[in-house]
Amino acid sequence: MNPLYINIIILIISMLIVFRFAKFIFDKTKKRRAIDKLASSGMKYIDKMDGHMFEVFLMALFQKLGYKPKITQKSRDFGADIILEGKKRIVIQAKRYGFKNKVGLSAVQEIYAAQAYYAAQESWVITNSQFTSGAHKLANACNVKLLSRKELQDFINKVKPDRTAKEVFENEDPAPRICPNCNSELVVRKSSKTGNRFLGCSSYPSCHHTENLSDDKN
Repeated sequence: MNPLYINIIILIISMLIVFRFAKFIFDKTKKRRAIDKLASSGMKYIDKMDGHMFEVFLMALFQKLGYKPKITQKSRDFGADIILEGKKRIVIQAKRYGFKNKVGLSAVQEIYAAQAYYAAQESWVITNSQFTSGAHKLANACNVKLLSRKELQDFINKVKPDRTAKEVFENEDPAPRICPNCNSELVVRKSSKTGNRFLGCSSYPSCHHTENLSDDKN
């Protein structure tokens, strides 16, 4: 074989090796950065929160931006979980969901109605999960702002709230819940082995029912 052809083949093989190595380094660096962003946002703690704790964290997030947030009464919230007062009035519906659940268009319908009821200038739906395609279509038509998991993560890292997700999860009590076995109140307890908090029946040791702090049903 002509030595020139051999040199060309060797050059091509060398370039392929360099390209694949560079791609490997690039993918590894990209993955590392994604993990770092996820960790700094505290998303793993948000995933363990119940709905009330998530609302408290979002309040801390918007307080850092200069808003005065308040949580609405659950019995008559008219579709809004949080109302922000500041340069403009914003109504927010907070959806702290499990990974298997997506936020549907009903959330968009509710917050759009809440915007009219509270005379707000903007309406948002914020979740640690994802939105269905129907929710996206309706939000675009109604000018409702949606923050899904990745967008919330980026928002947290940009704002850097004074009260982190970890602090809220470890110190804020979840919304009151009743034991499904004996109808007693569930109270926050801490594992002697791991130090993790969980909900246990207040009638223990008569009832041994326990639950995670998150209110996921799946």
